Amino acid sequence: MTRKKVVIGMSGGVDSSVAAWLLKEQGYEVIGLFMKNWEDDDDDQYCSSRQDWLDAVSVADVIGVDIEAVNFAAEYKDRVFAEFLREYQAGRTPNPDVLCNAEIKFKAFLDHAMRLGAEQIATGHYAGVVENNGAFELHKAADASKDQSYFLHRLNQHQLAKTLFPLGAMHKTQVRDIAERLQLPNAKKKDSTGICFIGERPFRAFLNRYLSYQPGPMKTPEGETVGEHVGLSFYTLGQRKGIGLGGMKNHQNTSGDSEPWYVARKDIASNTLYIVQGHDHPWLLSPALQASQVSWVAGHAPDKAQLSAKTRYRQADMPCDFQTDEQSFRLAFATPQWAVTPGQSAVLYDGSLCLGGGMIDGG
Repeated sequence: MTRKKVVIGMSGGVDSSVAAWLLKEQGYEVIGLFMKNWEDDDDDQYCSSRQDWLDAVSVADVIGVDIEAVNFAAEYKDRVFAEFLREYQAGRTPNPDVLCNAEIKFKAFLDHAMRLGAEQIATGHYAGVVENNGAFELHKAADASKDQSYFLHRLNQHQLAKTLFPLGAMHKTQVRDIAERLQLPNAKKKDSTGICFIGERPFRAFLNRYLSYQPGPMKTPEGETVGEHVGLSFYTLGQRKGIGLGGMKNHQNTSGDSEPWYVARKDIASNTLYIVQGHDHPWLLSPALQASQVSWVAGHAPDKAQLSAKTRYRQADMPCDFQTDEQSFRLAFATPQWAVTPGQSAVLYDGSLCLGGGMIDGG
């Protein structure tokens, strides 16, 4: 009997390494593929892709699978990075990990794997795929603290039909235990936290190289100018650090306290950044949102009116009323949501089932 060929994305991290071993244990013919997506400044101190490649090769050697490197830098720049810059230039805050999954990991990578003769692809994402009456569902992972379905909500039926998530039913502690038991060279390697191509480098300095920007006034809701921003692209709603006001008191604040300042609004037309004082200022709370660029896992919008949603990755699902047309949807929340940010994703759930989502346009 011929074994099913699976091509797995191996990043050099512990998750994809253990996922590759699990697939081999399950009897698949496993080929590792290391994706190189960024090469603009590959020789500087922040780029870890060379070390990641060495780690991936070392792991492949230990677990006994072949591995090759493939360069998707051109596709990445065209499909992900260009959109990323357009969004920032427009004053929004995009999520490149969502774009990267949709355009590179489950499109360019999937196409490449099929050319290699693979029947399926796999990744080290924490999520689940379930076939139900011929349709493919995207589910949350068993480990709620690591669940990555939020970043995968744009995947479609064709992509999910070809995808395996070997870690979907596992907890991160189990994955680490397996890596240590197998004595994988990256067993203790820390998880990457940076944006998928930027890594750990200083974000403002990085954007500086690619965006045109114009300083402008920083104002309170009352219209009082309290400082100057360095360019609207460099701020995101709800941001507290890096505003540059420290403990300055709000002149309108008669109580005399010095609660933290937060970025609350951007007025692109007047190039004005509005900041407010206090975490629960009304300008930071949104009872509803509008989203466009919709994508549904099932290929069509949900037919339920009551669902739950995340408006950012590290957030509990929040109950909401859902209304849609073909191009957009509106969510209304019983509990106003904090710092709903244009450019980020609103992702809808029905229990553990991830239904899809869209890009937030505003409240």
